[in-house]
Amino acid sequence: MADRPASSAHVVPFVHDSGGDKGLYFSIREIQSRMQLGDPDALDLGYTRTMMGFLLFQPEPRQIAMIGLGGGSLAKFCHRYLPQAQIQVAEINPHVIALRNEFCVPANSERFSVLRGDGALFVRHSVKPRDVLLVDGFDDQGQPARLCSQRFYDDCAEMLQPGGVLVVNLHHGHPRYEIYLDRIRRSFGDLLVVNDGELSNSIVFAIRDRGFEAYRRSPLRRPAQLDSAAATQLHSAFALVRAALNIAPRGLTR
Repeated sequence: MADRPASSAHVVPFVHDSGGDKGLYFSIREIQSRMQLGDPDALDLGYTRTMMGFLLFQPEPRQIAMIGLGGGSLAKFCHRYLPQAQIQVAEINPHVIALRNEFCVPANSERFSVLRGDGALFVRHSVKPRDVLLVDGFDDQGQPARLCSQRFYDDCAEMLQPGGVLVVNLHHGHPRYEIYLDRIRRSFGDLLVVNDGELSNSIVFAIRDRGFEAYRRSPLRRPAQLDSAAATQLHSAFALVRAALNIAPRGLTR
């Protein structure tokens, strides 16, 4: 989330309960996370389902890292439907972490933990190689500069195992959007951009030491071990990723 040192400097989010769902907000104009009360582990916002498209490239991840907890949508989904994975989430805002029970985020355990800390430092100092790194770090001002720097994306590549997948949620209307894409490209060599279509999100996929050309030549299938309930939720997201691969001209990344 935000790049601020003191807890008093972090914005205090608020929760809005509409009766059927519950949302996490930093301002009334923009939702950060939303949970269906009848199915707390479901991915309610389209961009979060698109981020799970990494399963087409890493179908059975063992080590997943996340930057940004929010309402815990991605963390909860991975915890429930990827039981083989160890999941670690870095969140800098203590007020967000304080709401974890409000959003049914699982308690810390041997395979799941939420850590309070700066996401950039979390990546830089990680000693455990990861199969997947999900970056969804926003505060009330948008995307913190330290989560969009060249050094950060270089560190992301270093954190991942060969074949490991980086997934970044960007706002495609941001004035530095193209700069961020170029930085990811410099760190990884190739990338795939999937426009979510629901809000203003572009989901960027990059794979360490591997491009997307092989995936453009052969059909991507849903992971064989994926629970049918999870597969149903992700069906349209997988279709978006496949479509982005099919329309990307050879040699181009977007």
